[in-house]
Amino acid sequence: MNGLVTTVARNSCIEGKIDSALFDKHQNQCFELAWATAELLAAEGSLKAIDENTDELNKRLVLVFAAEMLVSLRDRLETIMLETGQPLDSLDEFMARPEIREFRTKVLASEYLHTTAKLIADTPENIARLSSGKLAIGEDAAMIQDIFVKFGKEVVAPLAEDIHRHDLIIPEDEILAPLREMGVFGLSIPEQFGGTAPDDRDDNLTMVIVTEALSEASLGAAGSLITRPEILSRALLAGGTQKQKEKWLPQIAIGEPLCGIAITEPDYGSDVASLGLKGTKVDGGWLLNGPKTWCTFAGKAGLLMVVTRTDPDKSKGYKGLSLLLAEKPSYEGHEFVYNQEGGGKLTGKAIPTIGYRGMHSYDLAFEDFFIPDENVIGEQEGLGKGFYYTMSGMMGGRMQTAARASGVMRAALNAAITYSGDRKVFNSALINYPLTGAKITKMAARYTASRLLTYTIARIMDEGGGRMEASLIKLFACRSAEIITRESLQLHGGMGYAEETPVSRYFVDARVLSIFEGAEETLALKVIARSLLDQAIQQ
Repeated sequence: MNGLVTTVARNSCIEGKIDSALFDKHQNQCFELAWATAELLAAEGSLKAIDENTDELNKRLVLVFAAEMLVSLRDRLETIMLETGQPLDSLDEFMARPEIREFRTKVLASEYLHTTAKLIADTPENIARLSSGKLAIGEDAAMIQDIFVKFGKEVVAPLAEDIHRHDLIIPEDEILAPLREMGVFGLSIPEQFGGTAPDDRDDNLTMVIVTEALSEASLGAAGSLITRPEILSRALLAGGTQKQKEKWLPQIAIGEPLCGIAITEPDYGSDVASLGLKGTKVDGGWLLNGPKTWCTFAGKAGLLMVVTRTDPDKSKGYKGLSLLLAEKPSYEGHEFVYNQEGGGKLTGKAIPTIGYRGMHSYDLAFEDFFIPDENVIGEQEGLGKGFYYTMSGMMGGRMQTAARASGVMRAALNAAITYSGDRKVFNSALINYPLTGAKITKMAARYTASRLLTYTIARIMDEGGGRMEASLIKLFACRSAEIITRESLQLHGGMGYAEETPVSRYFVDARVLSIFEGAEETLALKVIARSLLDQAIQQ
């Protein structure tokens, strides 16, 4: 693996530095490298998580996932080796080793998979269990988990179908107000600023626990509420002045105001460095002119973090960007017009989407919209540093997105297990058929690996590391959510395609996960693969 990374790195550089044109020429190889790294990390991470205290079910699931990944990794590495002219002998020899063949033959056999499926059906609550073993969570974390799982089941889930099918705004009294009281908007904010995170470190583990529980109930109606305050609070902590932190963080922590993040523009998706929303310096502040799109929760939000080009010289790329905080009233509808005193204007309209409903993503248009100097994150010192502050926020956002994926996966998996046990086909429960058993076992294995890795990386981030790992788990977990929700819907047959069945919502909600907080392709190429090649060159 390391040798292949080095080969691709050498083919992509000139005089010891990565050349953009050469890098783009080898995009296919880089994409496969990123995915191979993510899958290898997931397999290794799940194998390391099991020990003598791990129950039989989870041992089986980890082994099934490892066997599946051997095949996937072989295919990815073979693709790269063929393109780079590398001989396949060593890869073929490894896959042909007797112990490898014996392992794959055993754990991918129909009998093994079906027996595992029966264990799953008997104790679905034990899948990816975190009550024992190396990844066991403490009593306080378990208590928090129980509280939010209960809230999700009793409050969010009963409302989720109506919110999705009728494209409703998340209700204030039933969901938003209780979550404010429960402190979900302050999970990434230190206690000294009114949040619940320790003052001396991050608390990504709690954030993952809460996000996962709420996302299992509904991604759009609850699970994604934490993302925007997560990104904005981390950006403020990274670059805000002490006065800005003292002003905004306590307000964000209690959800007053709610937050939105305005990064994407109509012509620029994940290419943040090319963003062009214009900020023009005027007396006492800045005038914003231009569009933003896919700004989630912009209607309800009273505070928007707006990535703005404050340096008119576009050749400076990301070094010309700053973060400005735009204040506005909260609106309940699907569109709004806000006219500032003095003539500034901000209009917004919700974008119709196939899923992820409840929060709504908006097209925005700024017209001479005034932002005071005190609302530039970092003030004068923060000008031109918006890209870096945004990336500080995005690392937490990617970790949080992996937790969202975990919640959606668990909901879909549980739905598949329940339906397969209840549904009779040709006079026998669906779960009794070997193909169904194999599908459910492989779904559970993928979910287990993803969840174990998510919790592992949350702990690494709490210790100050995990930047690359956060991108890898986001990449892996989001695609896994698509795979698992697809298989769950398939097992439901025609009922899975009906809107009245929750699994149809899980399917369309999961599809967005690989797009936002760093589109899959951009994340794989510009973040993961580029970092791998840079490291290879430096060695």
